[in-house]
Amino acid sequence: MKKLIILSICIITLVSACKKNNESTKSSKGTQAKEISFKTEDNIKIVGDLYELDKTSPVILLFHQGGSNARGEYTPIIPTLLEKGFNILAIDQRVGGQYYGSYNRTLANVPTHGYDDGYDYCDAYNNLESALQYVINSGFTGNKIVWGSSYSGTLAIQLAAKNADKITGVLAFSPAAGNSMKDCAATEYLEAIKVPLFLLRPPHEMERENAKAQFKLANKNGHQTYVAKHGVHGSSMLVKERVGNDVSDTWKVVNEFLEKIK
Repeated sequence: MKKLIILSICIITLVSACKKNNESTKSSKGTQAKEISFKTEDNIKIVGDLYELDKTSPVILLFHQGGSNARGEYTPIIPTLLEKGFNILAIDQRVGGQYYGSYNRTLANVPTHGYDDGYDYCDAYNNLESALQYVINSGFTGNKIVWGSSYSGTLAIQLAAKNADKITGVLAFSPAAGNSMKDCAATEYLEAIKVPLFLLRPPHEMERENAKAQFKLANKNGHQTYVAKHGVHGSSMLVKERVGNDVSDTWKVVNEFLEKIK
């Protein structure tokens, strides 16, 4: 009888521990993604993931770099943003691929895709614009923050400059410049943008004249810039495994900026 009682207590303790562990795991994973889609003005079906906490919390719109996709680039980053209380919409833009794993679901739905199909970086702007309209139409009333990486960093600056009444801030990680962006360069928008802007780059990119010019113009217009001591191109400067070094300082300045505009 004594052994039976002890066994019962052990089972109850084990069940209780498992329940707590499951609750902790569920909490640590944050809100589950819901795959969504919407159409652009030129009838491209954009696919993305929506992480919804509640409609009144601020929303971050995540845009990936060239050759990449939302899940590949942002899976290591999204949990931290959810823990900070942000809704998230991460989309696969029309220009992308399989970089960082996963695949671009938007490209998978079109007959031809790639870099040589007549659709360039600048043409992807309406993907970002449609994403912003999607969260507005979906009833999210909290502040909207746009976050871009490489070419989408440049397009995010344009989006914020043209939608100052809808967007409260923008983060641009390694915003692209040069010939590939000549028809949608950030220069004019860096002068026109009125909402808070944060430009970030790794050290090796600051050896380029166009990167130096971007930072100089941003600073001249009262915007924040940051060179990540340990960094790689784009939003991946926040991912320790991709950087190969500590990224806590970069996360610190990003979180401070987000807290100011949320």
